Amino acid sequence: MLPVFVVNNFGQFNHLILRMLRDLDIGARMIANSMPPEEVAAGCRGLVLGGGPDLSRAGNAGAYLDLGLPVLGICLGLHIIATRFGGTVSRGRSGGYGPVEVEIVEQDEILKGYPPHITVWASHADEVTGLPGSAVRLAGSSICAYEAIAVPDLHIYGLQWHPEVSHTGNGRLVYENFDRITREYGTS
Repeated sequence: MLPVFVVNNFGQFNHLILRMLRDLDIGARMIANSMPPEEVAAGCRGLVLGGGPDLSRAGNAGAYLDLGLPVLGICLGLHIIATRFGGTVSRGRSGGYGPVEVEIVEQDEILKGYPPHITVWASHADEVTGLPGSAVRLAGSSICAYEAIAVPDLHIYGLQWHPEVSHTGNGRLVYENFDRITREYGTS
């Protein structure tokens, strides 16, 4: 079975995404966001777009959304998804990393198994402020309306928070759900 690629967008937690996938016995490999899209399409069954400093350093990550693969975007990965599909990203009001109480408003397959309210670890230096027309809102908080979104028909998901860090309760469930999605809808 092909691995899941973790796209390195220069974020400080991308290595933790790879580690969590491997700890869950999910075949995974870190790639640079400069890898040509055709090589990405041929080499994996799904993508995790990792975090990073800002959209200007996203490389080819936006083009990867056109490959027909399941995608999970984390923090900057969410912003890449939102802007690629016509949404907007703006400077957040709350700034740096910290705990956030999130309300799940739509139980989609990526958030399957979570209770209606969870505590997560997130950065809101930038955040989605306008939802793309093809996307649905999955979760929000008192400081950010779009903590999680999905483009369900394409099996593309984005989270503002970091499920790979220990401060996020049961974060591994997101990656287990994504593994199941890639096995069902990704390239084998």
